[in-house]
Amino acid sequence: MASPNSTFTEMVTTTLRNHKREIADNVSNHNSLLRRMNEKGNLRVLNGGYEIVEPLDYAENSTYQRYSGFEVLNVAASDVLSAAKYDWKQSAIHVVASGRELRMNNGREQLINLAKARLTNAMRTFRNNLSTDIWSDGTSSNQIGGVQAVVSDAGTGTVGGINSSTYTFWKSILQSAASPLQGGGAITPSKSTIQSLMLPLWLNLIRGGDRPDLMVADSVYFTYYEESLTDVKRYMHSEEGQGGFISLKYKSADVVYDDGCPASHMYMFNTDYLKFVAHRDANLTEVEEKVSINQDGVVIPVLWMGNLTCSNRSLQGVIKA
Repeated sequence: MASPNSTFTEMVTTTLRNHKREIADNVSNHNSLLRRMNEKGNLRVLNGGYEIVEPLDYAENSTYQRYSGFEVLNVAASDVLSAAKYDWKQSAIHVVASGRELRMNNGREQLINLAKARLTNAMRTFRNNLSTDIWSDGTSSNQIGGVQAVVSDAGTGTVGGINSSTYTFWKSILQSAASPLQGGGAITPSKSTIQSLMLPLWLNLIRGGDRPDLMVADSVYFTYYEESLTDVKRYMHSEEGQGGFISLKYKSADVVYDDGCPASHMYMFNTDYLKFVAHRDANLTEVEEKVSINQDGVVIPVLWMGNLTCSNRSLQGVIKA
């Protein structure tokens, strides 16, 4: 008869292989920002590299000119390209079973049930923690650089190895109710003032055809916005409803409530410039089982390695008190 250890490992491997796409979708659909990046094809898988590199253009080509006849043309080189570099961050979760459990469940059907239950729990745990990391400021040990780092409350900080205090093109845009972009005195956020905070930020984030496509708010700011729509409420696309998110519209952008969003914040994202990157060999990848030399049990690691990247911070913004 086959060893219960090896049968358990086989069941976990088979279950993970058969449901890999479903698991990945479940992880991305749990977070409104990841869902939008997934829809746009901005969940990237890389083969390797010392760092994750995001090329970016930070200036216009300076050689554009109007001329007449034989006027000398400007053929000087323009320094317009650079790159943001992001460290690989790692996380893991483990499907574990003791020898006692394996022997008590000694039978193929029982082991299948045990494997599926443990794997389902592991993926749910991974999903919840990844969503927390996506909204983080990236300051916890080995944590990815989350939304609060990329679109910081001050609009400043070092992201992707670029210091925005030195290179001001790399600042994200802050709409502070205490000191509004449009000038004047402080504004107290409410259902009657929320749109007066939203419009100036929206206008600051438009560059030609570039404009925000996703706005994510906490319960307070989402409620203010919904209550401000006294005449016509523009409800969600069907795709957002299928993702389980409450969604409205603001101009051409979806406005989504996400319970992971920091309190009293509303973010405006241009997701064309945001990517969620994973390594090919550590993308919710199950690796060979580990058997302890001093414990009666088996551990099956599931690994992930990657980061959240941005190639244009100046087109991302946030509203806060």
